Amino acid sequence: SDEIIMKSSFSLCFSVTLCFFLAASDAFVAPTTGDFGRARRAPRRTTSLRMGLDLVTYLRAEWVSASLFTNQTPRSADVALQLGSEDGRVVTFLPRTIREIITSSSEKDGQLTVSARRQLKQQQERRGGSATINYVDQPSDVLRETPDESVDVVVSMQAAAKMEENGLDWKKSIREAARVLKPGGRFLFVEQTEFGNESYLAYVEDLMSLTGEVPENEEERFPIFSEVGYDDVDLVITPHIAGVAVKSMEAGMTSAERAKKESEEEKQRIADLSITAYERGIKK
Repeated sequence: SDEIIMKSSFSLCFSVTLCFFLAASDAFVAPTTGDFGRARRAPRRTTSLRMGLDLVTYLRAEWVSASLFTNQTPRSADVALQLGSEDGRVVTFLPRTIREIITSSSEKDGQLTVSARRQLKQQQERRGGSATINYVDQPSDVLRETPDESVDVVVSMQAAAKMEENGLDWKKSIREAARVLKPGGRFLFVEQTEFGNESYLAYVEDLMSLTGEVPENEEERFPIFSEVGYDDVDLVITPHIAGVAVKSMEAGMTSAERAKKESEEEKQRIADLSITAYERGIKK
């Protein structure tokens, strides 16, 4: 059937890609000759990746990340921020309509590594400089250099595990992503499904405040993310989740706060109408 053919084709393509990747990364090393004419094995290079992922999961998650970021970034979006900038992949994964990419670091001190800066610059040059890279030294869980509601899209790909490894708080990074996103902005993520006994997706879905805490006696709040779409990443060894979360226009507000906001907006609308009518009267 067509479905079987498609699956077989995908498996073949994935296998070929895997072989090329292994070859390029020198996973297979030819033996060298020692002083006594015997074959001496070269120092073994591990195929485990920087973020502790197995190679199959890394490649599949990378493919999903590229597809997700390209297809789920609105064409009207101008500014994107990456949680945990470790290399230059984000430059090629985001559409060319993005005008600025802001970095952050998974390192404890918040400093971008020399390798990350170099790879970001290389990818930008290869792509013709379509987006400006704003190299910002800030931890992914404390985006201190990024103002509230100033970013259209925040992306995170396999960054939470690196944060946890370096002593950063991946849950706080989600809250920081919500803080810097404009209302209606999107949080795109491809991350490990669970850390310990905590679900990454559940934390995104259940987030009700930017502090992560809601007093027990307080009235019900509107969730930070009004819509969350997701799917499991298949064909991986380490379970991963891919998702899109849209920041609510009433993010974290109580019913009373939303009513107050609507009242103020209505007053402003009436004031604008009055000014417009006044200006028309003067022109006549």
